[in-house]
Amino acid sequence: MAADRLRVLLVEDDPRLGPLIEQVLAEVYDVTRVTDGDSGLAAGLTGGFDALVVDRRLPGLDGATLVSTLREKRVVTPIIMLTALGGLRDRVEGLDAGADDYLVKPFEFDELLARLRAMTRTFTGEGAELPVGDWRFYPESRCIYSPYEGRIQLTVRESALLRLLAESPLRTFSRRQILDAVFEADEQPGTVDTYVHYLRRKTDPDLVTTVRGEGYRLGQP
Repeated sequence: MAADRLRVLLVEDDPRLGPLIEQVLAEVYDVTRVTDGDSGLAAGLTGGFDALVVDRRLPGLDGATLVSTLREKRVVTPIIMLTALGGLRDRVEGLDAGADDYLVKPFEFDELLARLRAMTRTFTGEGAELPVGDWRFYPESRCIYSPYEGRIQLTVRESALLRLLAESPLRTFSRRQILDAVFEADEQPGTVDTYVHYLRRKTDPDLVTTVRGEGYRLGQP
């Protein structure tokens, strides 16, 4: 088995469909399959997977409860929920539980593979990740993953500001230097303070450190 394969946890109890999905996914991924919600929770909490595929109806913990429990435990791994329940309310409940995507049975395996590629491409960053303490920042998609609450979408300017600081984590930038690098020429220095406030409010107060009399630098959230 290739060492660089992404790891996928499949939680599916259907005795016919489960092994078939496992076989298809195993052509691309390193797959672990379990057949009940309690085993899925135990495996998901290990943090050793790049994506989870979870059936909605499971013995023990149901899929929605499994997903919401993982999110409460600060597991931010991308999750696709599979279900035979195709109503709007069912989809909303699955997404509200913390799933990143939702696929209604019956589905084409090509679509499942495509959605997994899209999720893991965003999650792993594919060459675009910048470390920010324990957070994972992807400038190209303007998103940052909290170790506690999952994906946070940034605006263009928030992302550009964070990228500037993250690319030189030991450097303190003056307001003027940040203005020149990130903002329009006619913006005022107070704009920098405003966007630092936006970033802190949206992420963590310690994401950006104020260096008194000098400016800002990357913090350690």
